[in-house]
Amino acid sequence: MKQLPSFTAAKYFLHQADWLAFLLHGQLGISDYHNALKLGYDVEQFTYPTWLTDLSIVQLLPKVLAPGTPVGEVTTEVATRFGLRQDCLVCAGTTDSIAAFLASGAKLPGEAVTSLGSTLVLKLLSRNRVEDSRYGIYSHRLDNLWLTGGASNTGGAVLRQFFTDKQLRELSCQIDSTKESKLNYYPLLKPGDRFPINDPTLPPQLEPRPANPVDFLHGLLESIARIEVRGYQLLQHLGATELTKVYTAGGGAVNHSWTTIRARHLQVPLVTPIHIAAAYGTALLARRGGIGTGLEEC
Repeated sequence: MKQLPSFTAAKYFLHQADWLAFLLHGQLGISDYHNALKLGYDVEQFTYPTWLTDLSIVQLLPKVLAPGTPVGEVTTEVATRFGLRQDCLVCAGTTDSIAAFLASGAKLPGEAVTSLGSTLVLKLLSRNRVEDSRYGIYSHRLDNLWLTGGASNTGGAVLRQFFTDKQLRELSCQIDSTKESKLNYYPLLKPGDRFPINDPTLPPQLEPRPANPVDFLHGLLESIARIEVRGYQLLQHLGATELTKVYTAGGGAVNHSWTTIRARHLQVPLVTPIHIAAAYGTALLARRGGIGTGLEEC
């Protein structure tokens, strides 16, 4: 029988970002409160809760810093190996999704980022913290603001079930996106969704299917846009700041017809971010020396 790993030899609980940063600066046992949120760290009180510190694993919990806080210079070995300056500073990290949010340019309460990838992911910057486990909604702290959001199983993966990338481009150009499709779908690959509807048995709704593929695609794009609106409405209903602007990331961001359809439903400005790479967001975070110096400096 394969021997199971033992905590007796462990030093710290570390996330991937913590481990990679350690390889650069050589200081083990340091994390940030974005990664540490799901470890149980209390981002309102900036401490581990007593239910966690009372456990026998307390000595494994890493020290938690604000994302972007300078930790230390790269080691001499790292500087030599990669040709870096010896005074190159390594900062506490963040998650890839938050880094992408920071890269987008969104920085004011009410601004949001919709990711139109294989699934539909919404992130809204709010003055209030919003949590609701029924819908998989939780909030990350960003300075004195909160980044709240949820993810739906609808999205581009459903579109690719019916169309190739070439077909999506060609058919989208034939859609009159100024007119609303009367087709009302709930596009899913398989039953079940959590956000904005919490129903693990929710069936995919993809009928009736018109003979004209342009009409079918129009109906799918229109329906995903309605789900996006419903998602933002739910976040606001639960106490998030009112939506004022949406930045769009992911493969669907380049679909002009879909953008026009979404703008008609959302009724707020839609913006294409100049930068979408998470690496750019982490660079912004490090440049200003931490999350606590204010989002407006982005």
